[in-house]
Amino acid sequence: MANNDGYYEALWPRSPRQARVKPLAPRLDTLAGKTIAQLWDQVFRGDEVFEFLEAGLKARFPNVRFVSWREFGNTHGSEEREVVAALPRRFRVVGVDAVISGMGC
Repeated sequence: MANNDGYYEALWPRSPRQARVKPLAPRLDTLAGKTIAQLWDQVFRGDEVFEFLEAGLKARFPNVRFVSWREFGNTHGSEEREVVAALPRRFRVVGVDAVISGMGC
C-alpha cells in the first residue's frame, strides 16, 4: 500500500437526482360544483378526518361532491403500486377534479 499521508479518496454517497422537478398543477379557483376524491392509507383515523372535512367543505360549497376513500383502496401496503398506478384512470372515469390524500404519521 502506497504512503497516503493521511489523505484518502472519497466518493460522494448520493447518486445523481433521478426525478426532475415538475411544475405544480394549477389550483382550482373554487370547489363549487367540483368532485373531490379522498385517498387514505388507512393508517391514522382518516375515516373520522374525512367526515369532518366533508362537513366543513359542504358548508362552504353546498354542491361539492365527494368520492369516498372506500372506492379507491388502501394507498399503502402490499397492493400500493397497483392502487396508485390505477388512480389517474379511475379519476377520469369518476370525473374527479381534486384530491385530498390523507396519510398517517
